[in-house]
Order: sequence, then C-alpha cells, then structure tokens
Amino acid sequence: MKNYINTTPIYRAFWQIPAIIFLSIILGLVSNTIRTNPLPMVGDWSTEGGEQLIISVEDARKLFDQKSAIFMDARDAFQYEKGHIQGARNLPWHDVDAQFIDATQGISQDTPIITYCDGETCDLSHDLALFLMDVGFTNVKVLVNGWTVWVENNLPVEMDK
Repeated sequence: MKNYINTTPIYRAFWQIPAIIFLSIILGLVSNTIRTNPLPMVGDWSTEGGEQLIISVEDARKLFDQKSAIFMDARDAFQYEKGHIQGARNLPWHDVDAQFIDATQGISQDTPIITYCDGETCDLSHDLALFLMDVGFTNVKVLVNGWTVWVENNLPVEMDK
C-alpha cells in the first residue's frame, strides 16, 4: 500500500515553501555582498556627506538652555497638544505640506533645528529633518526618541491642561 500522505501536494508545499524562502534569503544576501555598491543591512542616520544627524539629549539641552535652537515636534497635533518640549513648534510629518510655512516662519536657514518624535523606532523626526535640509535649512539634527528622553531627564515641557 502506498503512503499517499507524503506525496500529496499540500504536504510537499509545507516543506517546499520554507525551503524556497530560505534559499531566496541566502541568494539575496550573497547577491548584496558581491554588489559593487551593497545595500546597508542597518539604517544609516547620517546625511549624504556623512555628517551625523543625531544629537544627544545633553547637547540638545545645552542648545535649549542657550535658547539657540528651534525644536520641531514631528508628531501629530493631538500628541503635540498632550505634551511637548517647552517652546517647540509642531510640524507634523504627515501634514508637512500644509503646515510648513507657518511652522518655519521667522527661522533663518542656519538656525539650529532639532526635530523629535517619540519612540526609538519613530522615523518621523528623521524624515522631517531630511525634508528641512532639502528645502535649505543647514543645521538640522534629530533627537531620537525625543519626547521620551526629554521627559525622562525632567526637562521643561508644556502639557495640555
């Protein structure tokens, strides 16, 4: 008597699909390795010239205390209203086109701007920083996980009452 369980199409698919996925991953990694310009395996938060976009909370605080930087909150208006860095302007990344003029009014191109959002995986502040650089601002930095690290360090905030 034949064993039909091992030869049915569904049984073969259970081991063939993972095998194909595994081989595809290996082939992709090998192909990327031998490329003349391989794709990075980890995100790079530097600008095209290699300048680092990230600013530490200590350096951001110094600029805050000196009142020499503008803080831009890349989160949506609801999150901004619940709480934000004292004096920060709200320029939500998802609404940047509509609010850009108002949020950047009176800021010179060389004024230090620090963008932030919330969460270590939040890319809104990074995207906003790159956008600001593309439109001509020359001194833009990103405070990674900005809202959380700012609050954890008991730095000045404004909260919705």
